[in-house]
Order: sequence, then structure tokens, then C-alpha cells
Amino acid sequence: MMTNETLDTLKSRRSCRAYKPEQITEAELAAVLEAGTYAPTAMGLQSPKIVVIQDEATRARLSQMNAAVMGREGSDPMYGAPTYLLVLADANRPTAQQDGSLVMGNLMNAAASLGLGSCWINRAREMFDTEEGKALLKAWGIEGEWQGVGFCILGYPAAAPKPAAPRKADYIVRV
Repeated sequence: MMTNETLDTLKSRRSCRAYKPEQITEAELAAVLEAGTYAPTAMGLQSPKIVVIQDEATRARLSQMNAAVMGREGSDPMYGAPTYLLVLADANRPTAQQDGSLVMGNLMNAAASLGLGSCWINRAREMFDTEEGKALLKAWGIEGEWQGVGFCILGYPAAAPKPAAPRKADYIVRV
């Protein structure tokens, strides 16, 4: 079977749910963000936005909002990650969620290629559909109609990831 560094990264990337407290470097962050900006988007419009959140107070607020959507107040659905990358999609694009999802994939795969841990955290759409979420976007200078796609949390893994489970037998169907 053919192999290369990119394929190896894709096969070894796993969601990280335990992080060391130290912040990632600016160079690592810049590389992950650049990869996100090169995700394919419908008609090449580059319609998503990536919001970087690293300050502790904003991270705590977003974690609290996310936990509330789940009905699990007091928990930390962001697993203590020191960096959150919020991906937003232009609500007026028919491919909003697809475009944002491709950005999320690029962010997570780039993180893995650098030895960073990452995890896709859901409920961003519910969070930013609320008045509180819309007020945050406005406070951050983000105008227009946006849908939350997800949070790509980043940091240094506190433990090595588990190996990938074997792929299911009927994953691929040839016609």
C-alpha cells in the first residue's frame, strides 16, 4: 500500500481530550491557521472565518456556554485546552457547513502534523444562535450572519493518543 507523510498523519490523528496547561507557540498557531485558510471552499470564496481565542476569561465563558447547551453546567467540554479556534460559516452561503467543516479538518490535520493535540468540539452553532453568542461576535467586530461550525481546540497532549481502531470491513463500497 502506498504511504507518505501526509497519509501517515491522516491515519494517526486522534482526538485529544487532555491537555498540558502551557500555551502553544505562535509559530505552531500560525502554521495551523494557515492550513485552515487553504481548505477548499465552494467556488473558492473562502467564506468561513477562524476566530482565535487564547485568553483565559473568554475561554472560560465559552466553555461555560458550551456546557450549558449540553445541560452539563460546571463541566469543561473544552478539556482544558489553552487555544480554541472557532470556525464560523457565512449563514448566507448554501455550503456554509461544508465549507466550515473542511476548514475544521485542515486545522486538526495540521495540528497533528506538528505534534499538537486537537479535538472538534460541537455545539458552536447552538451557542452562536443565541443572543449572548451574537453579542460576542459583535464585540469581536464580526458583522453579518454567521453560523458556528465548531471549535478546534488545540494544545500539547497530556498523554499519547490511542492507536486507531481497525477500519470496518464495509467502509468502502465499489460499484
